[in-house]
Amino acid sequence: MQKKVLSEQALYSGDVKMPMGYEIDPFILSKSIFESTYTQTKAPFNKTWDRLNKYIVEHLRVKYKLKLVNQKTWGTMYLPNEKSNPLRETDLNDLKNSPDFVCLYGINAADVMIKIYYDDNRRQGKSWEIPLTHGQFIMFPANNFYHIENNQKKLLNFIQTITYEYL
Repeated sequence: MQKKVLSEQALYSGDVKMPMGYEIDPFILSKSIFESTYTQTKAPFNKTWDRLNKYIVEHLRVKYKLKLVNQKTWGTMYLPNEKSNPLRETDLNDLKNSPDFVCLYGINAADVMIKIYYDDNRRQGKSWEIPLTHGQFIMFPANNFYHIENNQKKLLNFIQTITYEYL
């Protein structure tokens, strides 16, 4: 008897633990998101974002042998009790240029829940909920629908989104 896995839905998550002196400054990331949201421009490059991106890419390459290249990045600001519409980063009309993975990073995030929808063969419409807090990331296939629920009642939550192509 033999078994061959033809497909897999992997979800990667964890804390971003930077070495001393190279910490990710949440103020710089949230300020960049705030400014780009209100000026409706692309956020400028900054070293803090670059450290975050390199941490995720290198740790997934070393631990899981994933070779990733980032495609796009943007940040989103969520008001208290705000929920996103269902999101999916894959463009079904342009699969060649669509990302393979989407990564969400919590910036000063508190009481945020990410709900990811997936299919398990004939069991359609399954979902998985995972909390996202400050300094944590969640990465999953970009063809999955997901939505973000900001359940806290007082402060803004900032989430950095990065899409990756698998090489």
